[in-house]
Amino acid sequence: MKAIVHTNPKGMEGMKVQSFESPVLKDDEVKVQLKAAGLNHRDLFVLHRHGEDEGPFVVGSDGAGIVMEIGSSVTGVSVGDEVVINPGLGWQKNSPAPPEGFGILGYPSNGTFAEEVAVPSNQVEPKPEHLSWEEAGVLPLAALTAYRALFTRGNLQEGDHLLLPGVGSGVITFILQYAKAVGAKVTVTSRSEEKRNQALKLGADDAIDSESDWIEAMNGEKADLVIESVGAATFPKSLDQVKPGGTVVTFGASAGDEITINIRNFFYGQYNLLGSTMGSHEEFKEMLTFIKKYNIKPVMDRTFSLDEAHEAFKRLEDAKQFGKIGFTI
Repeated sequence: MKAIVHTNPKGMEGMKVQSFESPVLKDDEVKVQLKAAGLNHRDLFVLHRHGEDEGPFVVGSDGAGIVMEIGSSVTGVSVGDEVVINPGLGWQKNSPAPPEGFGILGYPSNGTFAEEVAVPSNQVEPKPEHLSWEEAGVLPLAALTAYRALFTRGNLQEGDHLLLPGVGSGVITFILQYAKAVGAKVTVTSRSEEKRNQALKLGADDAIDSESDWIEAMNGEKADLVIESVGAATFPKSLDQVKPGGTVVTFGASAGDEITINIRNFFYGQYNLLGSTMGSHEEFKEMLTFIKKYNIKPVMDRTFSLDEAHEAFKRLEDAKQFGKIGFTI
């Protein structure tokens, strides 16, 4: 099969499109003929984590396609089913944190940037009918991450004011749509005027320049909840914008992971600081029900063929995207 494979050296230099052995099915797995897949920042990170002593692997966590074969012990899934793949492995029931052994498809296991992939049968769910193949292919990781961060961890309620620094990523565009669906007020930030305008068109109530004075730009209004994925570049300003007793949920650190905070101000402010990552399969099913109820679709940036892998990865690395980058397979 054709696949995007990483060997060595580290980074994109070690990535190429080539023929790769078709997956061998285990008893509890299904083999999916992939129709589309989605690119995530994790796919960039694993190109640098891949050790020189490790063998080649197929990159990619997100995907959707048609079940082409099932293992001997599989029930509840049939050949011909149209499915989306939950890339979070080994986390079935909701819990305060991922269980020991939790992993993500696409490193060290072979992933979805290929014509076929084998996954445990309990990792697939029916493809939402209102989504195209490209939309379904980019959905899973970002939509699940957004759902847990906003609802399970952030406990967003109707009427809450949500602040989203660094709008543009797939996860943040999902969070924006989710929050508006349940009646929250949403303020976003970005250095890019184009991305601010796109966020307003998507439903944001206000969009401010990340490099401006946030207190002035928000007219002194504080947020009930901030969801942080940028990291060191914005975190201190984000914390300054939280109401006393408010919450910051963080799931990423694309612009640095070391910060300094004033502990005295933090405990006097009675703030909550919560981490979040991915989500359980239970939450994955809840997320699918939610997006179907509110007719939510991924914001599509661009789609590429597998042969255009380097162009797609470079667009993500340069943060040029608004929404999700996908592969049509």
